Amino acid sequence: MIRATIMLVAFINGFAIMSVELLGGRVLSPYFGSSVYVWGSIITVFMLSLSLGYLWGGKLSLRRPSPRLYAGFFFLAALLCLPIIFFADQTMSAIFRQVQDPRYGSLLTAIFLYFLPICVMGMVSPYSIRLLVRSEQHSGRMAGLLYFVSTVGSALGTLATSFYFVLWFEINTVMWGIVIALLLCGSWILLLSRLVPGFRGEGHHD
Repeated sequence: MIRATIMLVAFINGFAIMSVELLGGRVLSPYFGSSVYVWGSIITVFMLSLSLGYLWGGKLSLRRPSPRLYAGFFFLAALLCLPIIFFADQTMSAIFRQVQDPRYGSLLTAIFLYFLPICVMGMVSPYSIRLLVRSEQHSGRMAGLLYFVSTVGSALGTLATSFYFVLWFEINTVMWGIVIALLLCGSWILLLSRLVPGFRGEGHHD
């Protein structure tokens, strides 16, 4: 149950990251267009955010891992996604008045809107591995499995968002779906930590 839960939330986290990234192009396009500059800005910010998230999540996992902190990543990521829904237009308008160049305007906007939530989502993967690992010999297999699951989630998030979500729903509707999914992940982790006394982060076989 514990292993399945960690794998599931890692899958959803990977799905959410790529969904937000693809939506980012649609969010920025009214002000900065959809040129290679805009996509270059978005991809750069996401890569840097994820890399720092991996680094900080790994450092936090060196302490005694806690399911509450793990759940907190999902709650915080959901909270940090809300400005994308409520303040994206105001943020882009303010930046566009000062920076008309689509290269730097899109880069600044991507930093303001996406850096923090994606950084927090990046913390999930290394922390997930620490919760799964039972021993040093066990770590490689669990890391490979976790990143496989997370990457499959990212691939499906890319396809689902680009092929269907952007056609069927408004951008903010998809974003609300992502926020709700992250909140459900955090809530399920907290509930499981209460229902399963052994869920303390030392790694599990189940």
